Amino acid sequence: MTSKIFKSTVIVAAFVFVATLVLVISLIFAHYSDVQKEQLAEQAELVAMGTNEMGNDFVRKIQADGYRVTWIDEDGTVIYDSKADFDKMTDHSTREEVKQAMESGTGESSRYSSTMFEKEIYVAQKLDDGTVIRLAATQITMSGILLGILNQLIVVTFLTLILSFCIAYRLTKRIIDPLNKMDLDDRDTVPYEELRPLVDRIHTQEELIKEQTVSIVQKEAEREQAEMVRREFTANVTHELKTPLQTISGSAELLSKGVVKPEDVPRFSDKIYMESKRLITLVEDIISLSRIEEAGNKFRKERVDLYDIAKFTVRNLKPAAELNNTEIVLEGETVKIDGVPQLLESIVFNLLDNSIKYSGENGEVKISVTKKDDKAVLSVADNGIGIPEGEKERVFERFYRVDKSRSKNAGGTGLGLSIVKHAALIHDADIEITSMLGKGTIVKVLFPLQDDDMKES
Repeated sequence: MTSKIFKSTVIVAAFVFVATLVLVISLIFAHYSDVQKEQLAEQAELVAMGTNEMGNDFVRKIQADGYRVTWIDEDGTVIYDSKADFDKMTDHSTREEVKQAMESGTGESSRYSSTMFEKEIYVAQKLDDGTVIRLAATQITMSGILLGILNQLIVVTFLTLILSFCIAYRLTKRIIDPLNKMDLDDRDTVPYEELRPLVDRIHTQEELIKEQTVSIVQKEAEREQAEMVRREFTANVTHELKTPLQTISGSAELLSKGVVKPEDVPRFSDKIYMESKRLITLVEDIISLSRIEEAGNKFRKERVDLYDIAKFTVRNLKPAAELNNTEIVLEGETVKIDGVPQLLESIVFNLLDNSIKYSGENGEVKISVTKKDDKAVLSVADNGIGIPEGEKERVFERFYRVDKSRSKNAGGTGLGLSIVKHAALIHDADIEITSMLGKGTIVKVLFPLQDDDMKES
């Protein structure tokens, strides 16, 4: 950049110098030419006046060092010439200035000499007797002037170039130094207002790059986290599937080989049936969870009554509750929200199913649907085994069980609350857990209500 500014400055200075020199010389030359023509015209008029009064004697006595006098007869014959042998001169009647003088009284013209460095200017004046007096002077041309001052011109040009180099160097330094000292992180140090848009754009680009870098790092961390979760999920799925499959395979092998006593056959058959049922439930939960994760926010929401969904789910789970001697109590009111019916059913089903399994015999599960401020509140409470304080957050992890042996005996897969968590996220809902060991658990899902939802009864 420094080199470009320096070269540009020198070139501009040289161009201005040459242009100025040519312009000045042209103006001086034009002025000098006009003055010379005026003086020659005045001299011609004076010579003509003298010749008209005094005749041939006046012309021959003229001492003219600065110009040439020629006297021409009416037929073009040269009568007298102060610089040449007029007896040997040719007819001058065709000369432009002479023709003009014979026709109009005065005439003028100019012609280059044998070189381009000098030019002859002519002024002619017609006398009373019809003859013509012509004065000629040598005028140096522009080329001649330049050639005459060539040595001085070279010196001036050389000095001008040196001065241009010095000025260009100092000017370039004055321009570049503030740029070198400029701190791009401090906008107040911008030396030129013209650079402010550029600096602002650099800052914008830096912020964008920082944001993109953070986003990339976050995405990479999320990808690594997702990969870790995927590996953990795969390992858990493998383990969860392997256990019932081994039980089914082992029991079936014993039955097929006939090594089981007849009275033990129902027990082995029942074991195969229970493990198969557990396996089917596990696969269904895995498929449900995968669909929820893959679909994300692509589910189509519609207007639904959360209380009706709770009532429908309670009716479906009553047989299971009766088998466990557990009572389900439904309370609340009609609350309409925008949601995905099958996901809302999944939330209610899994919460109720968990409460029934962990309540034990003669337990009680209360489910309610209410409005509170700007939230629709789904609450499921039981009087079961409860959750330890440090494990409340972990219950939403895949395959996590508070009481592993009891959960497996009850047919739990460890995916129910994970399904609840993902379905709640799709509805922008929050989950709150209150629990005491040996006393029971209350799980609340709080769905956001729109203004229209809060007005509805």
